[in-house]
Amino acid sequence: MPFNSHSPRQSFNAGRKHFAVLLDPDNLTEASCLNLIALSETHPVDFFFVGGSLITSQNQAGIIALLKKHSNVPVILFPSSSQHIDTQADGILLLSLISGRNAEFLIGHHVISAPILKASQLQVYPTGYMLVDTGRQTTASYMSGTTPIPYDKPAIAACTAMAGELLGLRYIYLDGGSGAMKPVSAEMIAAVREAVELPIIIGGGIDTAGKAAAALEAGADLIVIGNHIEKNPGFLAEVSSLVASYNVALDVHR
Repeated sequence: MPFNSHSPRQSFNAGRKHFAVLLDPDNLTEASCLNLIALSETHPVDFFFVGGSLITSQNQAGIIALLKKHSNVPVILFPSSSQHIDTQADGILLLSLISGRNAEFLIGHHVISAPILKASQLQVYPTGYMLVDTGRQTTASYMSGTTPIPYDKPAIAACTAMAGELLGLRYIYLDGGSGAMKPVSAEMIAAVREAVELPIIIGGGIDTAGKAAAALEAGADLIVIGNHIEKNPGFLAEVSSLVASYNVALDVHR
């Protein structure tokens, strides 16, 4: 289903680019959250993703409440388990960890979550989630007990994404994880882009405008930035400008 008022084919297949800021409740204070909200008013953000692989604080509900009160940017949950569902949000990435073989993250948590989500007003986005080895073990791979896709094996990523598409998932998310030493490679993104027609989300290790541009050029429809924004809030302006420039170029060539 769409992240906005358009159908996924209309909005993504038209070639438009998007970006999301991933907010980890464990790493945010009220002040830093409000600062990011203020920045997003000047430098547009398409989505706020909220969540993480391991949430140890009780900040998530408060962060979502702040976002909903002070911003019109859609708030999408990025959960690691059924315990992190919050119906204040606008939607949820229902992540099926198709790169791993742990049944709990393929379907187990989803079974527990299903009646809660069905009864809620949350927009559900069925997403094939693929962890990619980007140089160090991540919290996501450790907590899920799964092995990420090797960095230099784009064919494995392409076939995994293809399987997700055939199973009926509607989005593909390749993630290098928090603190990735390098981003998902352009070669892997391009291979997945060639293999599926679904919108592709790329996250992890995007900490320069050049890396963001490389992901977009290779075929990413939505890029996700997280840790680096917390260290350098000005990076949000760089990515916002970059994404806007891609969309202006698209409009010119129509």
